[in-house]
Parts: sequence; C-alpha cells; structure tokens
Amino acid sequence: MKSKIPLLFVLVGLILIGIGVWQFIDVKMQTKASLKEAKEIVSEQQPIDSNQKPNEKNKPKASKKSKAPKIGDTIGLLSIPKISAELPIVEGTDPDDLAKGVGHYKGSYMPGNHGQIVLSGHRDTVFHHLGELKKGDTLKVNDSKGNFEYEITHMKIVKADDTSIITLQNKHEELILTTCYPFSYVGNAPKRYIIYAKPKS
Repeated sequence: MKSKIPLLFVLVGLILIGIGVWQFIDVKMQTKASLKEAKEIVSEQQPIDSNQKPNEKNKPKASKKSKAPKIGDTIGLLSIPKISAELPIVEGTDPDDLAKGVGHYKGSYMPGNHGQIVLSGHRDTVFHHLGELKKGDTLKVNDSKGNFEYEITHMKIVKADDTSIITLQNKHEELILTTCYPFSYVGNAPKRYIIYAKPKS
C-alpha cells in the first residue's frame, strides 16, 4: 500500500502539469485567432477625410455614435514597439475575454473620444514583459477608426482592490494598462501594476 502512495502523487502531478500545459496552449490559440481578427479590423479602417491636415491623418476622430461592441468582440490592436508586441484588444475583462488577449474595460472610452481608456491583461501571457517598459516609451492602439499613439508618462503599483485608478473621466484622453503584480508571483497576486500614457502630440 505504501509503495502505491508515491505513484499516486506522481500521477496527480502529471495530471496537473497536463492541465496547465493545455490551458497555456488554449490561451495561445485563442490569442492567435483574436490577433488575426484584430489585424483584419485594422486593415478595414475607415477612409481618411481628404480635408484633414497631414498631421491629423493618423489620428481620425472616433465617432461617439458608433455601435458599442459586445463582450468578447475583438475591437483592435495594441502594439508595443519596445517589447516587439502585437496584442489583440477584446471587449471585456472577464477571464474568458482575457484568454483571447488584452481586455478593454467596459465603460471606459475608446481612442479619440477624449476620455480614459483602460486595458487589462494577464502578467503571465499578453503582458508578460510589461515591466520592461519605461517612461517615454510608445504604445500604439489601432482600431476601425484609425491609429492612435501614446507616450508613457508614469507607472505605479497599487493593491489589488484599489479601484481609484479607474475614474472613467472624460476631461482628457488617457491610456491606462493594468496587470497583476509582482510579475513572478505564483497564484492570485496581491497588487496591480499600472502604466499611464498620454496621446502623442
């Protein structure tokens, strides 16, 4: 009987590893599918108004009357040149949404609407290298309305239950990226890592 106990532990360990590997592969597959969809959305951007000035062509204004996306919909692409990342943006921040890519916090604004844009992602998948970013680095958001560039202004670390970072203000445009912290933590991390960025002039 005693000799069977170590074997049981080995079998349980192998099962847990198998589940972990499958979840990792599943997330990769979902993210890849969402990325393909995001690139299709970006390639179908609305034509630029010929009356726009040259420096406005990359920042067409988004219409506030545009149809709101549904939870789980792929809505755009987040590019982070510093870490060579192209990540699909999905509407919603539930686990199913975050398995597909970067989640757009429902209720926060879209680029070009002069409000707070909140994007969240898992530290062990899409935002794995977020800690490598520095003040002054560029973030790019591309959606069906156009291309928008932001410059990182600062970062901060808050407790997991701190909701003060999401004010949903509409006084000025601000892009916020959030993920769990510390990056190497195993399990439910106790803190959140926040990156703030402003539109590039």
